[in-house]
Amino acid sequence: MENLHDKLPDHYVYSHPVIEFMTVVAQTCKLLEHTNEYEQEVYIETLLKILPLLYQKTIMLHQPEEEIDGFLEQFVTEDDYNEIAGMIKNMLGEDDAYLEVFHADMQLSDTPILAFISENLADIYQELKDSAGNYQTADMEVMTAAIAAALSAFSEHWGEKLLNALRALHHLHFKTQDEENNFAYDEPAEHSHENCGCAHHHDESDRRDDLFIFFRNE
Repeated sequence: MENLHDKLPDHYVYSHPVIEFMTVVAQTCKLLEHTNEYEQEVYIETLLKILPLLYQKTIMLHQPEEEIDGFLEQFVTEDDYNEIAGMIKNMLGEDDAYLEVFHADMQLSDTPILAFISENLADIYQELKDSAGNYQTADMEVMTAAIAAALSAFSEHWGEKLLNALRALHHLHFKTQDEENNFAYDEPAEHSHENCGCAHHHDESDRRDDLFIFFRNE
């Protein structure tokens, strides 16, 4: 069976790495546009899966060698940007903010600098959506220029914003998991040592001794 990719023109914009990149771009844009449809935990988990993939597919690309004259259109309006940022901010609440570590002003500042996951992801969305819109024109010059612009912007700002957001989301995800695990292992009051009704005394050394006795008897 003939592969669909084999039918595409032999050109940079239809190369396998570019097709894979644009596929992840589309998936990322769709996720961000449908933020309101997710529960917070599932949303964060999905971001933690797709953002590393987006970074990987982007960094595997190289700038096109040919000269680029294509005119690029901007598809994301200010309202679009604010809508994406607002949905993510509402989703994350107070967890939207995190301390920026690599900001250029950190060296000159005595106070921590706050950054926001929602703003980082909205910035990334704007770059990706504009690239996708221009890529869909099917004009090879425009498509080539769109990829080149996305790669330049990646190296200049949105690649770092992706990693910063990923770091904050990683912390948030595992902080939430730890809190849930601690809650799950909290001992119910009816089974507490004070109310157990047994004759022996409970303390840490007793529990260790009981455990060692159990394994020795095995």
